[in-house]
Amino acid sequence: MRFLRQSLTGLFLLSVTVALVLVAGQMMYGAISERLARESRPPQGNERVFAVNVQVAEPGRVAPDLVAFGEVRSRRSLEVRSRLAGTITSLSPDFEEGGQVRQGDVLVQIDPVPAEFALTRAQNDLLDAQAEQRDAARVLELAGAELGAAEAQARLRQKALDRQLDLLAREVTTSAAVETAELAVASANQAVVARRQSVAQSEARVDQAVTRLERARVAVAEAERALAETTITADFSGTLSEVTVVKGRFVSTNEKMASLIDAEALELVFRISTPQYVRLLGDDGRLPLAEVTATLDVMGQDLVATGVISRESAVVGDGETGRKIFARLDSPRGLKPGDFVTVRVREKPLESVVKLPATALDTQGRVMAIDENSRLEAIPVTLLRRQGDEIIVAGDAIAGRQIVTRLTPLLGPGVQVKPLASGDAAVPAAPEMVALDDATRARLIAAIEGNAQMPAEAKTRVLEMLAKPEVPARLLERIKSRMGG
Repeated sequence: MRFLRQSLTGLFLLSVTVALVLVAGQMMYGAISERLARESRPPQGNERVFAVNVQVAEPGRVAPDLVAFGEVRSRRSLEVRSRLAGTITSLSPDFEEGGQVRQGDVLVQIDPVPAEFALTRAQNDLLDAQAEQRDAARVLELAGAELGAAEAQARLRQKALDRQLDLLAREVTTSAAVETAELAVASANQAVVARRQSVAQSEARVDQAVTRLERARVAVAEAERALAETTITADFSGTLSEVTVVKGRFVSTNEKMASLIDAEALELVFRISTPQYVRLLGDDGRLPLAEVTATLDVMGQDLVATGVISRESAVVGDGETGRKIFARLDSPRGLKPGDFVTVRVREKPLESVVKLPATALDTQGRVMAIDENSRLEAIPVTLLRRQGDEIIVAGDAIAGRQIVTRLTPLLGPGVQVKPLASGDAAVPAAPEMVALDDATRARLIAAIEGNAQMPAEAKTRVLEMLAKPEVPARLLERIKSRMGG
């Protein structure tokens, strides 16, 4: 009996399995037949709509900024050099790298002893020249007196000769007496000539004494100047740089000891291209006194200084292009000579232009505007300026149109889009508030306090919100859903 029962059970299971296999085969056959009989139709896809940020093009007046790079320099810098050779006997305590000095401060003192000796010798030579001038004046005076006496004697001799000639005419005297008188006149005239020569020599000596005196005075002045040059002072207030000397060192003539830089009188030197230079020119063809802003990026802490353009370079250097511009800085706080800064120059305002993000312009010089069917339309525009991440274009062709501010490879003419204005940025709306009665509030508070699975911080926060006169509607719905109604 047991064998018969197990055989019948196996036969039953085999029959059920065969029946299931036949049913599955019938179902598969029906599905395949229906699939093959179905009419072949292409799938119908939905058009994709892209959400884009837009900006309404409103032409207006924009003053663009010209951006360049330049170097900060000092308008006043002086090399501290030694005009005399000598040993440095003293230095200013501030005579060091970065030392701050004021106008008139004594910087370096060179040994003055040789200069003092030279001044003493020059003063002695001056005394000798003054004595020589006085002696020459006295000799000239005496020579003049001798000349006067000789001329008086010559006149007397001439009178005696005239008297002898008169006596000879009356045959009172002899020819020998007349000849004697003539010889006396000739001797007196010769004496006068000798005295005149002596006077001329005395006058020449006086002139030489005057020249020697002037030369001695010049030598004294030079010696005094050389003595004064042993003390080197600051011609203006500034900062010392490139200091190369110490106390006790011997310096030669015209040796450079340091550089004095006026850190307050700074100017900006930058180079711009020729088209940029042409844009800066005024109606009179000259460079205007345009405003300049210099910015030095110091790890996020920008140092900013303002100024105005003062002049331009007279020539273009060999192998260079563009124009070199100089600008005088006002109150350059923190800037030092040698700083490499970013320069912004305010240009003349442009009329009827639109400022757009730089991502709104494609490689073909077009922007994408949205038409009345919410589809993109490519509009060519004239690019006037690039201002960092922004561009300035002519606004005549796009006035009043919605312009896509950021283009992607998926956006092109004819693509349907959904515009998002700049003001549509997700700003969370104020939550809806609901006023609760005392019974409902007490029931909600009891439910929160009785919830053992709720974290303590969340429970405290929810209880504080339930204690207020009005409760957010979303919070109320969430609590009721967890309470079951």
